[in-house]
Amino acid sequence: MRRIRTAALAVVALAAAAACAVAPAPATAPSIPASFTRAQLAATWDRETVSWPVPPLIRHADVEARLKEVQASAPDLFSLEQIGASVERRSINHLWFGTGPMHVLLWSQMHGDEPTATSALFDIFEQFRRHRADAAYARILSALTLHAVPMLNPDGAERFQRRNAQGIDINRDALRLQTPEGQILKALRDRIDPPIGFNLHNQNWRTAAGTTGQPASISLLSVAFDEARTESAGRVLTKQTCAVIRDALEPLAPGRIARYDDEFEVRAFGDNLTKWGTSVVLIETGPWPALEPDPYLVRLNFVALMTALDALATGRVRQADPKRYEALPINESDLFFLLVRNATVVAGTGVGPFTADVGIVANRAVRTAGGPRATRFAARIEDLGDLHTMHALESIDATGLTVAPLWDPALKEGDEVTLPDFSAARAPRVIAQGEPAELVLLKPQGEKFVVQRIVKY
Repeated sequence: MRRIRTAALAVVALAAAAACAVAPAPATAPSIPASFTRAQLAATWDRETVSWPVPPLIRHADVEARLKEVQASAPDLFSLEQIGASVERRSINHLWFGTGPMHVLLWSQMHGDEPTATSALFDIFEQFRRHRADAAYARILSALTLHAVPMLNPDGAERFQRRNAQGIDINRDALRLQTPEGQILKALRDRIDPPIGFNLHNQNWRTAAGTTGQPASISLLSVAFDEARTESAGRVLTKQTCAVIRDALEPLAPGRIARYDDEFEVRAFGDNLTKWGTSVVLIETGPWPALEPDPYLVRLNFVALMTALDALATGRVRQADPKRYEALPINESDLFFLLVRNATVVAGTGVGPFTADVGIVANRAVRTAGGPRATRFAARIEDLGDLHTMHALESIDATGLTVAPLWDPALKEGDEVTLPDFSAARAPRVIAQGEPAELVLLKPQGEKFVVQRIVKY
């Protein structure tokens, strides 16, 4: 058992406890109450999470071993089978549980570098193991049969890359089916024929919730199955499911829930599964403004999925208003990781100082060779100039400060320094688009400067 002891999570939990109930059901039908409140689910996750604290570090061997442990811990509840193997012969596994007539398919890590939901799935397994006799969980188990494929792309996960070992994006292989992983997913779908599925992904850390300036920490999509975005009964169900998820998550992530673009993609799995009869809800996990974002994001996935499963099992989903989903702000890709505003920029290129904003983007990378697996941020300068219309996970008001390349890696905050004459010699690092984000913010003090902050990832 692992608990998160951060003041920020405590604030989120208090906000969840005080939040209002979900949108009222239509007057034409009696209201069906949720089996869990969002606050209960969030508190349960805080107390009982068993998933990996840093999802990007999960390897196939970890998932394979944990799946066997889950099945062995409750063999009368969980069934496990290998349904195939990846290009490099790593097992792809199917865990299922429940006895209900409605089959639900959930799969994660179709892209190997998108691991958040893999952790959340193991927290869901643990909840059903621990609480199967409780009325709410028993109701889900009797109404639904849940099928999970954690880590569909183990070769990509091993390298922490999007594509599989062939170099193919599995999520664009629904028609040709040239990837063994894609063939396996389709074969499972055809065998169990579920009416609804959950396609679990991560999205770019530049993704914002519309024009709000907030990160799109969770984006939802009721997946279309044709160019006209026809609203079939299945699409109405997935829109209602997305609406239920929105109402559960908004108090936990105010302003950070968005809607993914529903343009039809003829090659994509979600679009084709919906066409084949399994209407798909896409959940894309995005950025969170914290140095350690994983706990917040896994927690949101857990609450989203548990809430959706309960709504499907009780029938409460049919009371949800699809307009709650349709009114979500659309994803925008204009968010910086860090935005330094109104700085006097000494670029280190020989040009004179000028006033500008510096926009930095960052992606998480994983060291997969040459030592223990470890995460790191790869950050670069994306833009320079007037960026006052842009937003960021973190903004620094650098009015009155000078920003320069980090010319000496030994510098630390509080040091009193003399700024080198970069007009005579180009700096080892420069402030320019595409360059690594290695900067120093300086406060003038007489003829010298005091180091206010070091920016280096």
